Amino acid sequence: MSTFLDARTSQNASLANSIAIPILVLNTPQLFGQIGLQTAGAGANPRVQFKGTVSVQLPLALAGITITVVRGTLATDPVIYSATSTFDLSVLAPQVITFSGNDFNPPILPQLTYTAFVSSNLLGTIRVGPENFDGFVVSD
Repeated sequence: MSTFLDARTSQNASLANSIAIPILVLNTPQLFGQIGLQTAGAGANPRVQFKGTVSVQLPLALAGITITVVRGTLATDPVIYSATSTFDLSVLAPQVITFSGNDFNPPILPQLTYTAFVSSNLLGTIRVGPENFDGFVVSD
């Protein structure tokens, strides 16, 4: 039976169209969520589950949006999850991108930090909300 250790939420924007943050540098990660999970009392086989949402308004061109989650605080830290969604020219409304992932057997530290980033391969992409990132850690 698993033992629950901790859960955290990072809520950057709660509502649709509540922010307008342009992505100004191509293929450069922008932080949109970060959580720190406490691991006191962890047993064997720790595992972290996380999920999140990012909404973007795209320019009228073929665009690829990449979500990356790292264990740490910097985009150069170990990548735990990465996915790219490509949208075509006919997309006019804001696009809601949801994701979920896991980190099995992370190192047992007093706190595990996970950071979520979004990037675009096309200028003119705007983060519009909602944006959230949350996760929890359990062990045996």
